[in-house]
Amino acid sequence: MKFKSDFLNEINARGFIYQGIDIENLDKIIFKNKISGYIGFDITSDSLHVGSLIQLMLLHWLDFYGHKSIALVGGGTTLIGDPSGKDKTRKILTKNQIDENINSIKKTFSRFIDLNKDALIINNYDWLSKLNYIDFLREFGSKITLNKMLTFESVKSRLDREQPLTILEFNYMLLQAYDFLYLNKNYNCILQMGGSDQWGNILSGVDLIKKINNKNAFGITSPLITNNDGSKMGKTADGAIWLNKDKITSLEFFQFWRNVNDNDVSKFLYLFTKLPLKEIEKLSMLRDEEINEAKKILAYEVTKLVRGKEDADEAVEIADNIFSSNKIDARLPYISEKKLNLQDDIFTILDAIEKLELVKSRSEIKRLIKSDGIRVNDELYKNNNFSLKEYSGSKEIKISVGKKKIGILKIQ
Repeated sequence: MKFKSDFLNEINARGFIYQGIDIENLDKIIFKNKISGYIGFDITSDSLHVGSLIQLMLLHWLDFYGHKSIALVGGGTTLIGDPSGKDKTRKILTKNQIDENINSIKKTFSRFIDLNKDALIINNYDWLSKLNYIDFLREFGSKITLNKMLTFESVKSRLDREQPLTILEFNYMLLQAYDFLYLNKNYNCILQMGGSDQWGNILSGVDLIKKINNKNAFGITSPLITNNDGSKMGKTADGAIWLNKDKITSLEFFQFWRNVNDNDVSKFLYLFTKLPLKEIEKLSMLRDEEINEAKKILAYEVTKLVRGKEDADEAVEIADNIFSSNKIDARLPYISEKKLNLQDDIFTILDAIEKLELVKSRSEIKRLIKSDGIRVNDELYKNNNFSLKEYSGSKEIKISVGKKKIGILKIQ
């Protein structure tokens, strides 16, 4: 489908649009006018992970084409918990925990939207905390029916599996609809975007705006992004792939993208980079061994976007140094990097590998050394006293565990 507006054409060409609410009329409005649009983020952790990256990119493109992007942090709704796409009730966080999480992720938003211009970060606690519950129910409770809520897939899937869905979580849907109403009234926000699991919540907000504010509002949902094997994107055996660098190093972040499935490369280039569409088309034609070049570009561009150019350049340099060794498999699933101040008396291979979290126990490290499974700077490690003193003058030490784990010690 061809749109008139640059924003809709961009996100459509890149594969962001799954469903839309009155998107043809939105196109007419957005073609001639600057609008405000928002996406809500639950603040259940002190960092967003790559599962939020598609929403951040949507905000970025809205901002890029001169519209007002609003990142709505759920300081109020996170106190309740969103049932959408969840198999069980979320753990309830305290307000202090949520406030700390919000402060921790603000820098991430600034990499995607220009907070020095029109873009905003807004906390829904600011208005939800002031609501009188009885007045709220009287005014808005009758506008969204339970019958309709029960038709939403996010609710049906929980009930079909006979999993608990609390009244607390039912209230979440009403509060999210109220968020859209509030932003529409106070910020002239006419567009809500979100993942496909937010379809019912967005519909409720559009209906509420029409009934209360007597205005038209619009919605866009993005597809659920999975890996080629159907697994949830951003989840690995070692846990989530976080956006904050204090949760996962830029090298590990880079390596996650470097090792995506061949069939996912093209899709991820469209969704998670700002590369021109024609360049992505060319990269998408690469096959077999050549596709590794596209993966390197993907990993670099996403790392640059999320962590900054300096971190991306450093990750590439370290990875290139590692991959240049023909003794190590070039498709490494795990690279760990640590900055350490090590004194000579504790400067041992056991301390180093333990700190790098490459092996679970010291006894396992000793077993690996005996079986020639450890290399330091690409040379077999054979010291029975486990010393690393001979490397103490180095600024960087590479420790390899088998063919699949690499540790980089940066000595301070």
